[in-house]
Amino acid sequence: MSSLQSVALARVKPSATLAVSARARALQAEGRDIISLGAGEPDFDTPENIKAAAVAAIQANRTRYTDADGIPELKAAIAAKFARENGLTYATNQVHVAPGGKPVLYNALLATLSPGDQVIVPAPYWVSYPDMVLLAGGEPVEVVGQEADGFKLRPEVLEAAITPRTRWLILNSPSNPTGAAYTRAELEALAVVLRRHPHVWIMTDDMYEHLIYDGFDFVTMAQVAPDLYDRTLTVNGVSKAYSMTGWRIGYAAGPKPLIDLMRKVISQTTSNPCSISQWAAVEALNGPQDFIPERAAHFQRRRDLVVSMLNQAAGVTCARPEGAFYVYPSIAGLIGKTAPSGVTIDSDETFVTELLNAEGVSAVQGAAFGLSPYFRISYATSDALLEEACARIQRFCASLG
Repeated sequence: MSSLQSVALARVKPSATLAVSARARALQAEGRDIISLGAGEPDFDTPENIKAAAVAAIQANRTRYTDADGIPELKAAIAAKFARENGLTYATNQVHVAPGGKPVLYNALLATLSPGDQVIVPAPYWVSYPDMVLLAGGEPVEVVGQEADGFKLRPEVLEAAITPRTRWLILNSPSNPTGAAYTRAELEALAVVLRRHPHVWIMTDDMYEHLIYDGFDFVTMAQVAPDLYDRTLTVNGVSKAYSMTGWRIGYAAGPKPLIDLMRKVISQTTSNPCSISQWAAVEALNGPQDFIPERAAHFQRRRDLVVSMLNQAAGVTCARPEGAFYVYPSIAGLIGKTAPSGVTIDSDETFVTELLNAEGVSAVQGAAFGLSPYFRISYATSDALLEEACARIQRFCASLG
């Protein structure tokens, strides 16, 4: 019997972050004391006014199909957000709404990639970028942002990666998994390179825009380089800033011809996002925003706690990120050591496996994000759990011989 799996899907790996979360839940179900630091999900509740807007939408019977890529009211709220917060002007027909940020990205890739087209994916990257490119028929070109450069893409590295087949550059700032964020000067330097290559489009994933620390000034490429506006897709969503991960609303704005193509894709795949979630997102974007910096302050305190404790773990070094709610510590000092189980720590994957087995702390190996030997921790959980988890990591590292 021939394989049921398609050739395209055979090129794709399952999500490593989802796999880690599933493994942690399975161990918890067996009665193990597990602290899961794998999921990229705020631990705060969705604000009450947003939940109330969803209830009101149900009571008003706003439960039918909507336009495939979003209701006019939500598109207007998104356009207003871009104008208010980013100085970017978009008409509502330049806005695309989908059931989550991931479908937004995939819709754009599926709408534009042909076999052989290349997409530059700076590493460390969100685990889904390369596989979405593969699934859409393109070829991911991974280029590394080294820790010495703040895990960020340097202009000369970008220049060397561009070929006549390059279709997109994906930029994620602040980054999942490192929390690194590009300054205005760093984006301007990349824009200089991109101006020399007008066939390259830019996809900016700004999902963690509001989770920035130490007074960092967030900017996005279309804002920094207005002359690149006509080939930039600016992607965002309500998941992280508004604690609405399960509501599944992502959005983007860009040139109308591209948005038209993305609308064609969504009309024949998922169709519209949940109508109730869309009305909740209208309230999220138009309603009070004062809780966002308050929550960011909590995350900054947690970042400082985790960075400090991890840097006290033997063989671990941890950079201080500018945003998001992740740290990406190096375990270069632990490679070659032996765990109490007798297993040699020969990779970051072995490290996180042994850490989970020995101490019940779930993290994600750096290999999943394209740069080893590191691991990713999400600090989107309580201070008490973070302290306990980091103490267990310290104990585990000290136990390696």
